[in-house]
Amino acid sequence: MMNRLFGSFILLVVLLLSGCMFPDDQRAENRIPYPDQLQSVQHAVEQFQTDTGVLPIRTFDKHTPIYQRYIVDFNQLIPRYLQQPPGTAFENGGVFQYVLVNVEEEPEVRVIDLTSQNEVRQLQQRLNDYMRQHQFAPIEEMLDTGLFKLDHEALNYKEAPHVKSPYHDTLLPLLLTNDGEIIIDYRIDLNMMLQENEVDLQKGEDIRSLLYENSPFVPFRSVPYVIDDHGEPSYAMNLRKK
Repeated sequence: MMNRLFGSFILLVVLLLSGCMFPDDQRAENRIPYPDQLQSVQHAVEQFQTDTGVLPIRTFDKHTPIYQRYIVDFNQLIPRYLQQPPGTAFENGGVFQYVLVNVEEEPEVRVIDLTSQNEVRQLQQRLNDYMRQHQFAPIEEMLDTGLFKLDHEALNYKEAPHVKSPYHDTLLPLLLTNDGEIIIDYRIDLNMMLQENEVDLQKGEDIRSLLYENSPFVPFRSVPYVIDDHGEPSYAMNLRKK
C-alpha cells in the first residue's frame, strides 16, 4: 500500500514539474488562436484607431513582406486598451504574432503561426553551409521565374523539408526564391480552400487572401498565387513586390 502511494506521489510530482518546466510557447493553451483573444485584440485596435486616428503597429520598411508588415504593437495598447498581450501572443510566451490585414479599408486582426520557424532556420543554415562550400545553391527544379525546388539530398535531408500547415492537416514544402529567401508553398492549402469555398476572383488576382478570409492565419513566408486555366493555384512570381 505504501509503495503504491509513494509511486503515485512521485508520478504527481513529475507531472507537476513537467508542467512547470514546459516552455511557455509549447503549452497547449498558447498554441491555439482562441476567437475571444482575437476579438479582444480586434476591439483594442479599433478603439485605439478611433481615439488616435492611427493603427497600433510597429514601424516597417517598403521591403517588408505584405503579411508581416502590419504587426500589432502591444506596447501602444497596454494598459489603456489591453491589460496584457494574449497568452497566445509571441510577446507573452505564445507562438503567434498578431498582425493586421485590410488596413486600408477595415483592419482585421489575424496571426502568423511562428511554429514553422525552426524548420525554416534549419534549412537556411544547411543551405548557407552548402553555398559556402560550392558557391551555388543545389537546385533540383525551377518552378517559376525566380522560384526553385531544392535538392534535399544534397543538403543531407532524407526527404524534402516541410512544415505543418496552420490551415489543414497536411505538410507544406519549403522552396527557395532567387533572392535567397526560404518560403512556404501553400498550394495544397489553396487548392483545398478553392474546393471548400465559393470564390469570385478576377483572372490574374493574387488568391492568398482566401487563406486569411477563411481562417485566423495569414500565409507567412509566402509568394503570390493565381488560379490557372485549370482552376488550380499556380505560382505568380511576377506579382511579387520586393
